[in-house]
Amino acid sequence: MHRGAGLVFRVVRKMAAPGAESQVLVQYLVLRKDLSQAPLSWPAGAVVAQACHAATAALHLHRDHPHTAAYLQELGRMRKVVLEAPDETTLKLLAETLQQKNIDHMLWLEQPENIATCIALRPYPKEEVSQYLKKFRLFK
Repeated sequence: MHRGAGLVFRVVRKMAAPGAESQVLVQYLVLRKDLSQAPLSWPAGAVVAQACHAATAALHLHRDHPHTAAYLQELGRMRKVVLEAPDETTLKLLAETLQQKNIDHMLWLEQPENIATCIALRPYPKEEVSQYLKKFRLFK
């Protein structure tokens, strides 16, 4: 089964674009920076957990997409980029933009408070989604 999935992915990639075999897939996450700052002051572990929840949910929701299958096939080569959004409003605006542009993603809502904390995209080639994320810097 593992070999068959790889074969399917290579065929899909070859159909996608010439030279796509060397395409690097990246899972982007945009995490709220203000969660770790006063007045919220969430512990680092709680903030990291939000990104983990969002990433796991995005991979699960889009598990049948060829990019996700290929990304998960090589666990040692997974690439994630974690970016920061200053606040919930900015994160929700990004979610709206991604939805309008048909970019597969998951907006993680922490329960029971229903607070938007992180967006995770399914794995994408960088050039397909970077234009929507260029205003966000690396999470620090």
